[in-house]
Amino acid sequence: MKFTLGSVLERRPIWVSFFVKRILIAVGLLFAVATVVFVMIQSVPGDPAALLLSGDAGGASPEAIAALRAELGLDRPILIQFVTYIGGLLTGDLGMSYVHRQPVLDLLLERLPNTLELVAYAGLVSVVLGIIFGVVSAAMFRGNGTIFSALTSFGLSAPVYVLGTLLVYFVSVKLGWLPAGGFTSFSDDPARHSKLLILPVISIAIGLTAIIARTTRSSVLETRQQDWVRTARAQGHSSRRVWVHAILRNSLTPVLTITGLEVGILVGSTVLVERVFSWPGLSSLLMESVKARDYPLLQGVILLTASIFIIINVVVDFLYGVLDPRARSGT
Repeated sequence: MKFTLGSVLERRPIWVSFFVKRILIAVGLLFAVATVVFVMIQSVPGDPAALLLSGDAGGASPEAIAALRAELGLDRPILIQFVTYIGGLLTGDLGMSYVHRQPVLDLLLERLPNTLELVAYAGLVSVVLGIIFGVVSAAMFRGNGTIFSALTSFGLSAPVYVLGTLLVYFVSVKLGWLPAGGFTSFSDDPARHSKLLILPVISIAIGLTAIIARTTRSSVLETRQQDWVRTARAQGHSSRRVWVHAILRNSLTPVLTITGLEVGILVGSTVLVERVFSWPGLSSLLMESVKARDYPLLQGVILLTASIFIIINVVVDFLYGVLDPRARSGT
């Protein structure tokens, strides 16, 4: 009997097949991202070795530039560089930073917790407030969503760096309620660390909250018109039971989908906000790597950001399968 990956997956429980397929897709996406990033960076004009030595090709001798290119491995054929690069990824070796002269992985792990902290808090605030606002709007203002639409339109249209700048000006400079920016570790001063988090989290969360609120409201209004909701009410179930088990459960699947899709925007917004509030996350590494043509560091930042996006979307897929069993069976 001929065995293929598809036939093996079909013989396994639905949950196992669902899990394996999502993991394989995630691995394929990561490989594709790594390949595209490598090709794009190699296509960028300029010589990192010349830039590191003197800032331009005319300030260093050709011999010194050639020696540094050999040291960094830039003199090898592109295909060899790519194979070495992919092999390093498989072993967790992202290479050495040209500028910092440290392993890229160490630099990323040093800054990653700060960025993830902003992403986690902003995501949590956005999901909680977005669902609450969306459900309340759908329950209390079914036919008139003018105010709701105006507020969410503002949240969707305002750029995060503009919101951040406005918050700094009014809340910090004018009112003096919160610090304008900077960073203090939680272990050194928990109170100040918490205060420094508030404005960046608000700046990031406003846009995502608006998206989730709109999606939740539309989904709830649509679900309330379904036959099974009318049937549940006709059977005499309490209003609370109808809302929790019939309406909210079925309304959350589109919310999960849009939340996963917006994670990339959330991570990108975090990078911009880190610059506004001088938060030492991945944004500073990204800017340094671009200015100095530090290819390994730039590749590492982009790959890490893409990995966060892909991993969160895999988690969203699993949650989607929990809420909607049809997703697991592919129906």
